[in-house]
Amino acid sequence: MEGKSKIISGIQQIGIGVPNVHQAWAWYRKNFGMDVPIFQEEAEAKLMINYTGNEVHKRNAVLAINMQGGGGFEIWQFTSRMPEPANFEIKFGDHGIYAAKMKVVNVDALHKRYKKDQLEVLSEVMKDPAGKKHFFVKDLYGNIFQMEEADGWFDRNNYATGGASGAIIGVSNIEDSLKVYRDILEYDEVVYDETGVFEDFNSLSGGARKARRIKLKHASMRKGSFSKLLGPTTIELVELIDEKGAQIYKNRFWGDLGFIHICFDIKHMDSLRNECESKGFPFTVDSQNSFDMGEAAGHFSYIADPDGTLIEFVETHKIPIMKKMGWYLNLKNRNPEKSLPTWMIKALRFNRVKD
Repeated sequence: MEGKSKIISGIQQIGIGVPNVHQAWAWYRKNFGMDVPIFQEEAEAKLMINYTGNEVHKRNAVLAINMQGGGGFEIWQFTSRMPEPANFEIKFGDHGIYAAKMKVVNVDALHKRYKKDQLEVLSEVMKDPAGKKHFFVKDLYGNIFQMEEADGWFDRNNYATGGASGAIIGVSNIEDSLKVYRDILEYDEVVYDETGVFEDFNSLSGGARKARRIKLKHASMRKGSFSKLLGPTTIELVELIDEKGAQIYKNRFWGDLGFIHICFDIKHMDSLRNECESKGFPFTVDSQNSFDMGEAAGHFSYIADPDGTLIEFVETHKIPIMKKMGWYLNLKNRNPEKSLPTWMIKALRFNRVKD
């Protein structure tokens, strides 16, 4: 694929390190509608030793999506060691993925429902500087999710949410971080760029600290096989002004508890490798050839942003469309810019796990 420009189709998934993959997935199915698995597998994470203490560790992982659209979750549990939490309270502005953004059909109604169901809701319904409604909620393990009003749905079902639509990421220097998020990941349009103390973050631990926040979106529609399903996304970078944020994963392993990475579905990995290297962010992990997750296959790599936050790229080669019938789709020879037919993507719903 040398010479062909990279294609970013969207956020494929956000990785979440959990202590119990089955318990976590059940919670995400019930509360976020993440009920369609793309793969489920127990294996060794051999290629990630740079981030797991130079030892190969075993893990159990599920990649699950919500058919209304948006990115999925890679729900990830160490099975060869006890996953560790941060040894400090993670606060707004700390460096790393602070919160996952989630697509919501009706923010006010969902806020009421979560309160009724006694979820740990952290805020009232607020508006960001662009006027978009949102609120924050924690999962079973203290991970924070920003539930944000959204449009651009792939399909409609009875769930109140879609999948992941971005992330809030704490950084030490926004200008340095833009070299990754704007220049490589193509979040090239500023929604807002403001500095101050923000009312909509006030209820969060550390949320009253003065910060610069810049919300970015991609000006062009994403292309590629799963672009319709993954939909539009945003990245919000936060830089503290008067103090320094802590490193969320300092002295911990990738796979430990929390948001371990943000993953983008891409095409033309060779071109992307060259671009990342030329811009000063070389691949730190590269599967080189096709990896096999049993039910899905592809080529994956990682880079780190200036603060060490891990960004994964996956070029998908094979996915299960209808596992029960043995229908797997080979993507290698398809037009890389064209989305798969809607009916074909919708067939993934037949893999749904029902509780």
